Amino acid sequence: MLKAGFIGAGFVADFHRKALQAVRGVELAGILRRSNAEQLAASARSDGLGEAVLYDSIADLCQAVDVVCVFCPNFSRVETFEAIRDAVKAGAELKGLICEKPLARNVAEADTVLRLADEIDVPVAYFENNLFMPPITGARAQLKSVEATMGPAHLSRTAEEHAGPFITYWFWDPTLQGGGVWNDMGCHSIAVGMYMLTPDGNPPSYLEPVSVNAELSLLKWNKEPWAGTLRENGINFLEKPAEDYANVSIKFRDPQRETISVCQATNSWMFDASGLRLSMETFGPGYSYSCNSLNSPGEVFIGDKASASIEDSVLAVENAQSTRGRMVLQPNEPDLYGYVGEWRNAIGAFEKGENALLDLHYGRLITLITMAGYLSHEQKRTVDLTDPETLKTLSDYVPLIQQGRGAELLP
Repeated sequence: MLKAGFIGAGFVADFHRKALQAVRGVELAGILRRSNAEQLAASARSDGLGEAVLYDSIADLCQAVDVVCVFCPNFSRVETFEAIRDAVKAGAELKGLICEKPLARNVAEADTVLRLADEIDVPVAYFENNLFMPPITGARAQLKSVEATMGPAHLSRTAEEHAGPFITYWFWDPTLQGGGVWNDMGCHSIAVGMYMLTPDGNPPSYLEPVSVNAELSLLKWNKEPWAGTLRENGINFLEKPAEDYANVSIKFRDPQRETISVCQATNSWMFDASGLRLSMETFGPGYSYSCNSLNSPGEVFIGDKASASIEDSVLAVENAQSTRGRMVLQPNEPDLYGYVGEWRNAIGAFEKGENALLDLHYGRLITLITMAGYLSHEQKRTVDLTDPETLKTLSDYVPLIQQGRGAELLP
């Protein structure tokens, strides 16, 4: 039984806590004492997931667990990896290291994280849950023989959309989060879109990114009443705005077949509908498959008078937009979204002393493509990822939006 320790106790950490209810071979042994940590620990103990002891330092946490999980805010990734490195050098014996997406805010930070991970020298996992969604993995398994006969897919369309993230101070500051919706959810769409295009039997980083063309916009959260909602919570989003809509096309090359495939990614914080929608569709020669997370066999109805007594509308579906009327019900979101699958993959790999299916170098590739999207929007051109000079530029590139200068680019 591997003992896991969480660094971070916010929204995503709680989702992972829920996922662990369906994962064998791991217990939640420790949590770094930060905001929400006591509540997270109480929930874990109530679920029988482990002792969930609270620790005051990363060093103490690392000494008490086998697997450290980096679920902290994006701006603290480098310092967190430094602290884990120092703990290992001081004698902590880890068997695995997990990092939630995105790996870092930009390529330079991603390279620093990779260097620190090399010093830590333990098996690693980059957590990108969309690749493990059962509708996607199931469809690929079903079509395996068809793909072998007809050839791999040539077009994927991916979207992750909801009405806007929860009101968390750092998430609405692009200098801390790393950008807007493209950095937040575009990394999901890039990863799953590339996976759906990757020929069966090849690693997730098999395809070579050729070019990126991106259009980013601020369409909702600079308008009332939404901007006012942020101000009421102490967030002046108009001072340092970020994109709430992204429409991006990514071209890939198959290095063996020398064929081209395309991923069309759409992400938004302006999807005023039932709640979070993960939408994917893939087209190959003579076949296709699709997934829409809002297509559910379950639903609930809450009338106007009854709505006053509802405890939590988010229990129906992530980022639910209503507390009354007809609502979509997803009874097992951690499994549907792929959290359970990525945990099972990581724990199985760590028990063998191996990296998970997705490692930190894969996370760096996703960061590179994400940054290419920002560069494309800034320069109003298609970014060529086969050009050495472009790759050099991206190695230390910090998008204007990430610098807090989004007002220069966004309406």
